[in-house]
Order: sequence, then C-alpha cells, then structure tokens
Amino acid sequence: MAACPPETGRAPERIGVLLVNLGTPDAPTRAALKRFLKEFLSDRRVVELSPALWWPILHGVILTRRPARSARKYATIWTAEGSPLKVHADRLTPLLARALASPSDAIRVHSAMRYGHPSIASGLATLAQEGCEKILLAPLYPQYAASATATVFDEAFRVWARMRNMPAVRTIKDFFDHAGYIQALAASVREYWRDHGRPDRLLMSFHGIPRAAVDKGDPYHSQCCESARLLGAALELPADAYDLSFQSRFGSARWLEPSTTGMLARLARQGVRHVDVVCPGFVADCLETLEEIAIEGKATFLNTGGTQFRYIPALNERTEWIAALADIVRENIRGWEPAERDTPPARGETP
Repeated sequence: MAACPPETGRAPERIGVLLVNLGTPDAPTRAALKRFLKEFLSDRRVVELSPALWWPILHGVILTRRPARSARKYATIWTAEGSPLKVHADRLTPLLARALASPSDAIRVHSAMRYGHPSIASGLATLAQEGCEKILLAPLYPQYAASATATVFDEAFRVWARMRNMPAVRTIKDFFDHAGYIQALAASVREYWRDHGRPDRLLMSFHGIPRAAVDKGDPYHSQCCESARLLGAALELPADAYDLSFQSRFGSARWLEPSTTGMLARLARQGVRHVDVVCPGFVADCLETLEEIAIEGKATFLNTGGTQFRYIPALNERTEWIAALADIVRENIRGWEPAERDTPPARGETP
C-alpha cells in the first residue's frame, strides 16, 4: 500500500462570486462590433435555427451590414471610460465585495461578460487563482430566459468540463420577485419622481424574446409580468397608470407583444402627453436602455404626438441595489460561509 502524504490540514475555503452580464464590444467600431456580433449571434441558445440555415445568413448578410450600423449606435452612448455596461460592472464589483466583506475574508467577487471581455473563462480562472473552491455563478438577469441565463451556465460548465478538480458550484437562476430587487426599483422610480415630477403614464419595458421560446417552456414572459405587477404594487399605482412592453426585436419571427415602439406610438395617439420609461430587466444601463429607449424611444413618442418623454436610469450602483444583490448572494451561499463569532466564547465553552 502506498504511503499517504503527511497530514497538513485543510486550508480555509474561499467562496467566489462571478457576476455575469451579456457583454459589450471593445470599441464603437465596425471591426469590434463584427467580432462581438459573431460571438453573440453564433450562440445556438440565442438563435435557435439550424446552422445550415443560419450561418449563410449570419456570415453573408448580417455580419456584412449590421456591424457598421451597430457601431454608430454604440458611438452615441460611449463614454470616456468606455462602454457603459462595462463601466457599471467595474463599479458594481468592488461595491458588492465591500457589502459582503466579513472577518473571515472568505468571499471574492469578480465580474465577467458572456460575450466579449472579460470572459467567463478568465473570471473563473481568476477566482481559482485566488483559492476559491466554491463558486456562485450570478447572471445579472432578473428574469430567466434560456437565451440569456442558460447560456451563461452553458459557458461556465464548458470551462469546468475541462478541469480535473472542479469547484463546488451553485447558480442563481432568477430573482424577478426578490423583495430587495423590487424595492430597489421602486426606490429608484420614487426618487426620480420626487426630483422631476410624475408622468401621465409609466411604461415598464423589458427585453423581448421570440414567442416560440415561451411556447417551448421559457418562464420569461410570466416572470416579466410578475416583476411589473410587483413594481406597480410597490409604487401603489392603479392598473391604468402603467403598461408593460417588450423591446429589442430581431429578425422576422413573432416576438413577445406589445412591442415598446408600438406601445409608445399608441400611447401618444391616445393622448398621453407625458410618459416615463423604466427597464426593470436591465440592472445596468447599456445600449438597449441608453440608445434604444432614451434616444430612439423618445423620438418615436415625440414624433407621434407626445410632448414629454423621460427615461428612468437603471439600478446601476444604487445603494438599495447593492444591498439587494448582497442579500441575494448571501441567500445562495448559505451553508458555505464559515462560522464566525462576534464575541469570544464564554468561560468553559469550547471555541
């Protein structure tokens, strides 16, 4: 029988939290957008068509035309620090780490993007280098969709599949009805209205997905509806004071209705003069909120007869959101964190 190595004891286990959002190009240029869109639109979870049908369209049409147009859109929201989504991720990460700090110093927090940089693989590698043997994978999508949340899981497990010694793993599937998330949204809207006045109507715009995805089993539509209902209740709004819609359509398939563009035009034609839009499904501002809603959505509403349009910013780094996210993380690592004492043991008590 081979001799066992001498007993060395077990090092304290660290917990790694990887926050993941969709991603962003490296620059607002055609070349950068082509790389980003190729990675994004090659994901079989995102476009559920056979490669034989989809790849000629992707490479022959979309990647020759769309990158330049998308680059112009990104250029309208790009900041001196870079892409807003990446900027907010970089700000959120240390704030959450601080909120989760404890005497044991057991938790490490990093961020990653599903597409683009920093990659999920690099984020997991960093956590491994920091000694994290327990990993909480935290997609920052409140509502679950296979084309968003599940593809984060896919990529992470592709990385782990190549490892000999895998970490213990937990995942956050959704938090669409988490009380902290809802209250953070409500606080954001209330603060905005306190500073700027109330509108005639509040529109809650969520990212759209093809109707076929819901028919196949995605709970996304019902979760968006429940988030909207809970936010309306938290704001004490009557049912006729807010509406729900879905944005970011792509392709010719039937998507969730009503569309945000159609709803904004309809509200203006119905005589609604002042509308505010909030996007509860986006926890950080990005192209879809800053360009698609705050610029394009505003133009649609005003050009159809509305007189005042305002976009209420995403949660970004709001104090209430940091606290809510810390609670969500703590709930999902329960049982992993080491036991800690705030006071020394009583006399005669075994420490």
